[in-house]
Amino acid sequence: MCMAAWFRGKWMALILLFFSTYCFGQTITITGVVKDAINRQPLASVSVGNKNGRGATSDSLGNFTIEADRLPAQLIFSIIGYKTQTFTVKQISKDTSRKDTIVILLQSNSSLLSSVTVKSNKKPKYRNKDNPAVELIRKVINNKEKNRPGFYDYVQYEEYEKMQVALSHMSDKLTGNKLLKKYHFLFENIDTTKLEGKSLIPVYMQERLSDVYYRKSPEKKKTIVLGDKQVNFGEYIDNRGINSFLSRLYENIDIYNNNIPLFTNEFLSPIADIAPSLYRFFIRDTIVDEYGVKLVRMYFSPRNSNDFLFRGEMMITLDSNYAVQKLNMYVSKNINLNFVREMHIDQDFQRTDDGKYHVVKSNVMAEAALNKDKGGGFFGERTVSYRNYLIHVPHDNDFYKGAAEVVQDSAIERTDSFWLSRRHDTLTTAEARAYKNVDSLQNMPSYKRFMDMATLLFAGYKSFGKFEVGPVNTFYSFNPVEGFRLRLGGRTTPKLSKRLYFETYAAYGFKDEKWKGYLGVTYSLNNKSIYEYPLNYIRASAQRETKIPGQELQFVQEDNFLLSFKRGENDKWLYNTFYRLDYVHEFSNHLSYTLGFKNWRQEPAGTLQYLQDVNGMLVNVNSLTTTELSAELRWAPHEQFYQGKVYRIPIVNQYPIFTLRYTKGVKGLFNGEYDYSNLVLRVEKRFYLSQLGYADMALEGGYIFNQLPYPLLFIHRANQTYSLQLNSYNLMNFLEFVSDRYAALNFDYHFNGFLFNRIPLVKKLKWREVASIKLLYGGIRPENDPEQNQNLYKFPVDKNGQTATFSLDSGPYVEASVGISNIFKLFRVDYVQRFTYLNHPGIASWGIRGRFKFDF
Repeated sequence: MCMAAWFRGKWMALILLFFSTYCFGQTITITGVVKDAINRQPLASVSVGNKNGRGATSDSLGNFTIEADRLPAQLIFSIIGYKTQTFTVKQISKDTSRKDTIVILLQSNSSLLSSVTVKSNKKPKYRNKDNPAVELIRKVINNKEKNRPGFYDYVQYEEYEKMQVALSHMSDKLTGNKLLKKYHFLFENIDTTKLEGKSLIPVYMQERLSDVYYRKSPEKKKTIVLGDKQVNFGEYIDNRGINSFLSRLYENIDIYNNNIPLFTNEFLSPIADIAPSLYRFFIRDTIVDEYGVKLVRMYFSPRNSNDFLFRGEMMITLDSNYAVQKLNMYVSKNINLNFVREMHIDQDFQRTDDGKYHVVKSNVMAEAALNKDKGGGFFGERTVSYRNYLIHVPHDNDFYKGAAEVVQDSAIERTDSFWLSRRHDTLTTAEARAYKNVDSLQNMPSYKRFMDMATLLFAGYKSFGKFEVGPVNTFYSFNPVEGFRLRLGGRTTPKLSKRLYFETYAAYGFKDEKWKGYLGVTYSLNNKSIYEYPLNYIRASAQRETKIPGQELQFVQEDNFLLSFKRGENDKWLYNTFYRLDYVHEFSNHLSYTLGFKNWRQEPAGTLQYLQDVNGMLVNVNSLTTTELSAELRWAPHEQFYQGKVYRIPIVNQYPIFTLRYTKGVKGLFNGEYDYSNLVLRVEKRFYLSQLGYADMALEGGYIFNQLPYPLLFIHRANQTYSLQLNSYNLMNFLEFVSDRYAALNFDYHFNGFLFNRIPLVKKLKWREVASIKLLYGGIRPENDPEQNQNLYKFPVDKNGQTATFSLDSGPYVEASVGISNIFKLFRVDYVQRFTYLNHPGIASWGIRGRFKFDF
């Protein structure tokens, strides 16, 4: 994804972080670590307080930082299951280069040992053999199937979801700034109850109440949304996109799955099949619950603190279920996870009449910031609770048909009385005020001006109400054919009409002295914005524009200024004139189809010529005209995306995407010169491989059924820029290869630091390893080979008269790369090597390519 698309896709985080900062006062900072007295393991969520009322909480590694007004300072440490301990700090070093760290050892309630300060870092030896904790975990693993939510043939329940985002670590200097006086009502809405020792300012809230029905065979989950409420930031931010983005970060937690998705990564569950090989387990104590069932308190931690693993504790039933009854876990600060300071996961399970344990509440909390060590950031929380479990209650087959999620018409119109009576948790005062505060915010002229400027900066459009001008990154560019190029354009907004939309631009090249332009008219058939899912519209357009044969870009216009810089010869261009009519229809189950009509007149430009043998003489063909009818079918189950101003940016998940496209050329229709048919199938999917990272794979194939000149064959996607393009061949020249049939494989592997995390010093850089390989098989049948058919256009030649366009009949095109991503948390740099067709003129056999990539 390019940098501009990253900005557009991360609106919410940028806006929150814009206001976030942190200033330290003139106080004494005390740091330390809290550990268990027996096994020397760190204790998370320990409350640390002092007599002046300030407080803190230990993080997932047991570390804490607390401020005191003076010394000596008396600190009090407390957590359920351990004895409360008081510790007096009498002095700390005045040398700022040193950092005194006190070590506190807490005793469990059953221990009679006195509290001491730990001075030794020596850890006891750990092994799986003859370890009762590991033997118990293996029993939990062996019984996972019967404890899963999908164990029953039929299950139904009521689900309440609450999601919030809040600013954290707001400094007094910022909240008291006179320039932000108009926004003080936001800063005054402080929540100190959510996390001890931290002040939070809620800025986003969303609630949803649903009835959920699950059927095991054939498997189907149906959700009926009864109520849906969220803050509204107005036209500037895609509220649905925010919800999809946050839901992708804070996904549903199923501890019985081997892998748990969080922050677009996958963490290995502590009860995964291979958990004993990567986790350490310790039994702390045994208690008896209200049903008389014995529970074991089990502590777990990663063997390698840099891996995507958890630490924490869980309660395990000592009955025939060996089920998880309670779960509290965290992530280590050492893991290769960007921006996340701290993350907590808490789950409670309840025993039902049949003796099984069902999750009744799941809570995921995380604090993130650009700087993980200090400064302002934002806090996110997703709480899901479950009530009214019913098992073995079937419904007829018709009930499960249709969309997996059905939103009732009245869901977004529910009154406050509905939520007061139906929500599972009472909102805090700060949470309740967040709705009102954001409503007030979007009515403020200063907020509108700020968002207008932000839209121009990040999305490239300047709004004038019913019309907006942009995108600004296309106003100026240059290329060998047009030279210096200026462009100006814009489009209408829903303020003009929710049904009818206009878009246009005009461009002028100062070298070729020619005008280009576009005019499009779109009519919405579902009375929704043509940029809002699900799409359903008809568009008619006319365009006169230049294009490089074989260049295909994602999330960026071809006349973007940054793409003006290219390597090698870039002198083969086209002037294209398009007349198009397109019908797009998307369904709520993420099945969509597109029907299209296109009349295309292409004229070679630059050094490109269309030469045809006529009676033994080469004749220059000035233009080629085709008329096409097309149909495309696309299925992307469970697809999510963030809707920007120009593009919908996919939020990648583990589900495949299928695209099938058929194109029919019609001779004689609007001056079409050829009859032809071609078929293209593409399948793409992300594979999550737990601790080994993830891989993106795309398979694609196409076939042309008729005799055609090479401009109408498949011109394979090439890249002569210095950016790394995932769907193009980065060392292939433009118009270097054409085929009438092909099969391609793209494989991009992300190790997520699996190797670098084990190398001393290197692991501190938080770099991540990447590797990719691209294979392209293809060819040209004799009927489409210009060497064997004189009536076809000759392949282009370079400035030295050598053939510059080829078929793939001599074997596959192969290129591969290895690289480093997450450089400064934003950059990926690859070394790319080309392995085949090295004798072609003007090619690069290797190169360094880079791209911007935002990821957690």
